[in-house]
Amino acid sequence: MKKDKHDCDLQTCMLCRLCIKEWLPAVDNHRKNFSLKKGQLLFREGDPVNGIYFIFSGTVKVHKHWGEEKELIVRFARKGDIVGHRGVGAEMMYPVSATALEPVTLCFIDLEFFQASLKVNHALLHELMMFYARELQESEKNMRNLVHMPVKARIAHALLTLRDKFGNTEDGAIDMTLGRQDLASFTGTTYETAFRVMSELIQENVIAVSGKSIAVLNAEKLQELEKL
Repeated sequence: MKKDKHDCDLQTCMLCRLCIKEWLPAVDNHRKNFSLKKGQLLFREGDPVNGIYFIFSGTVKVHKHWGEEKELIVRFARKGDIVGHRGVGAEMMYPVSATALEPVTLCFIDLEFFQASLKVNHALLHELMMFYARELQESEKNMRNLVHMPVKARIAHALLTLRDKFGNTEDGAIDMTLGRQDLASFTGTTYETAFRVMSELIQENVIAVSGKSIAVLNAEKLQELEKL
């Protein structure tokens, strides 16, 4: 991770959007901008927490160890999202890792200043509380899906979730690059199983794949598969 000479716009991330305007000069003085290359680690599971990260551009996967030599992707974070907040608590250790899926620029805020920002900016505090609540609900839903949903239903749900989060490109593909291994890690299955299910969906004309780009051709069919 290296320092980035390109400053963020003080408008994109949650911190800047929800701070009172009088607080923005303080944010500008305390922030540090960094860039990551594709595949570079932002922080590792078990590292001590020293601050919070806000993504200005690019996509990051948040993941954790799951069995021997396996990983489970907890979520994908994009422009404007917060990363590193899961480590704030009693132990102050990151329970997850974060890795860039593409070149990423981000803003780092040290923990002391972030906590001061929460005390001053009530809209930011409220939104962060709601964000934690939504993320907890989503995590509980994902754990339930891993236990009760068949693999094909989990992959259908994942594709719809990613489409809703990232939107579509002009040619109709989900606006993020996603390899089959990451899809497998996101849905709690093996690469081989994810490959087989994706091949079935392609043959059924439900999705189209070009490299790591995936286009949803039949959302209604994916919604039906979600309910299996």
